[in-house]
Amino acid sequence: MPSDFLAGPLFEDRLALWQGRMLEPQPTAGLFVAVSGGEMDGFAYLVPRPDGRILLDNLHARPGRTGSGIGGRLLRHALAWAATEHPGRDVCLEVLRANTRAIAFYERHGALRTDERVCLFEQGFELPEFEYTWAAGQLGVSAPR
Repeated sequence: MPSDFLAGPLFEDRLALWQGRMLEPQPTAGLFVAVSGGEMDGFAYLVPRPDGRILLDNLHARPGRTGSGIGGRLLRHALAWAATEHPGRDVCLEVLRANTRAIAFYERHGALRTDERVCLFEQGFELPEFEYTWAAGQLGVSAPR
């Protein structure tokens, strides 16, 4: 992402988004938080899309905790939740093409690349991204540990 966006409005943008999600939660969405020692280590957020799929909108591990298994545990929990709460629906996500570490993580956990496009950001820039999907039929299958 452009450095002026990262250094500028990104914090306020994310703060407004999450305040809205917390103040008016969507009843069909799922938010999962990994906590240890009283600190948040990571979180996952899923939300149904109008096209019938479930979007894994966020999956993050705290800086310094990546590579510790938190992301995999959150992902497995999120996929199991989607299979239970939204049976028969695929789970998808969008990831920037330059985010090779995340792409490798999703592919290791069984996601298949299902699209490639350019993401148009409302702030006036665009970046290439991939779409990855876990088909509804594979959600009950245990992902690698």
